[in-house]
Amino acid sequence: MDSVTALHEAVREHAVSSALSFDYGSKHNGRELPMAAWQAGQLGVRHVRMALPFVNEHFASDLLQSGGDIPDGHYEEENMKRTVVPFRNGILLGIAAGFAESEGAEGLVIASHSGDHAIYPDCREAFMEAMGEAIRLGTYAELALLRPFIHLSKAGIARRGAELGVDFRQTWSCYKGGERHCGTCGTCVERREAFLLAGVVDPTDYVMVPPLPSAPGAG
Repeated sequence: MDSVTALHEAVREHAVSSALSFDYGSKHNGRELPMAAWQAGQLGVRHVRMALPFVNEHFASDLLQSGGDIPDGHYEEENMKRTVVPFRNGILLGIAAGFAESEGAEGLVIASHSGDHAIYPDCREAFMEAMGEAIRLGTYAELALLRPFIHLSKAGIARRGAELGVDFRQTWSCYKGGERHCGTCGTCVERREAFLLAGVVDPTDYVMVPPLPSAPGAG
């Protein structure tokens, strides 16, 4: 829902040449990528799907098909670090930068937000600033790395998406990648909480909707 909202906002603010998705062997790629293609199609933007099989083959993460089970619980719990794919954003942004310059683009957009900061080191602004500078210095076009949601919460993204008319039914969050959102993994918990805090109707079909867990140390 973050990247889709960022795409809708980018279309309003810029001339978007392509929407780029990576198939790197995560458990939920098969569910999320068709929805990404659908969203791009609704906006008249070319959708490009790029396969990176080496990530699943050689990296250690429970997010990947080669990894263990996806943990349940709050998205800030220590066990959620098992879903981190090492240096994923560094790798994907590097490839995206090469693709963007090949396309004749002037920049690229990533939808990292403040809720990512607790668990994912490659989503934090210090990393994004450094990566943005590397991309600028490493391209003839001096590409800009745009990160419109870096200081925004997931609830803020849900609210912004509703303002933009995003069809959140056609977005995927659940890391387990089943036929329906599980409702209990960290990303499902974060999704449920975001809609609740934003005051936006959650259209998601969950397998279970137990009480939302508290953040670590809360209460």
